[in-house]
Amino acid sequence: MAPPDSQSTSHAQRLADLRRFYALLDELARRTGEPRRLAECSGRMEWPLRGVYFFMEPGEVRQGRNEGLRIVRVGTHALKDQSRTTLWKRLSQHKGQARSGGGNHRGSIFRLLVGAALLADDPALCVTWGQGNNAARTIREAERELESRVSAVIGQMPFLFLHIGDDPGPQSLRGVIERNAIALLSNSGKTPFDAASKDWLGYRCPRERVRASHLWNQNHVDETYDPAFLDALETLIRAAGARA
Repeated sequence: MAPPDSQSTSHAQRLADLRRFYALLDELARRTGEPRRLAECSGRMEWPLRGVYFFMEPGEVRQGRNEGLRIVRVGTHALKDQSRTTLWKRLSQHKGQARSGGGNHRGSIFRLLVGAALLADDPALCVTWGQGNNAARTIREAERELESRVSAVIGQMPFLFLHIGDDPGPQSLRGVIERNAIALLSNSGKTPFDAASKDWLGYRCPRERVRASHLWNQNHVDETYDPAFLDALETLIRAAGARA
């Protein structure tokens, strides 16, 4: 018997791992009663100190019948030693400001990427987007309309979060889950599974890694994932259920 084609085996393995990944997230949702929408969230709600989050997007569905929404961004926080950033602090940076509807894309790569995609339809709307790590008040005022549009887009995205309370640092389990989940989900350089819809906003983003991966992520989209991370994810989700 001829040996199996390695490329086909790789495709089959990834498809099986994607199905397991989404089944685990379905289990997380059942155990925690989520997902939430970011626009409806506030710091007054109960949040774990640290964790990993998984964003979905209205209109972005998985392949197959009744498969639900696909994950479009995975993220975490506190991957540097001694970092004090909390899960809600990171999510609030993506959400923007509740009162004004604005935000600070210089503090959120998620906002930066979504705004860059929105600018494709109206480049004159904001000529300073993504320039520098800080900006004067007059510049931020001129960027407010686009920031508000970004808040509206991200605010309607449902998301799940998983409590992982390990210490801050580059070797944290949160980082392991984040980078392997992104590498698994990414379609960059691969046969597309759960591909973006033809009207997905991310296709208008000037960042090639976003367009190729079908994710609002840049880091880890061209990396190889370790299937063993799914075992760790399953253990964490069971622990989340036990806490609930």
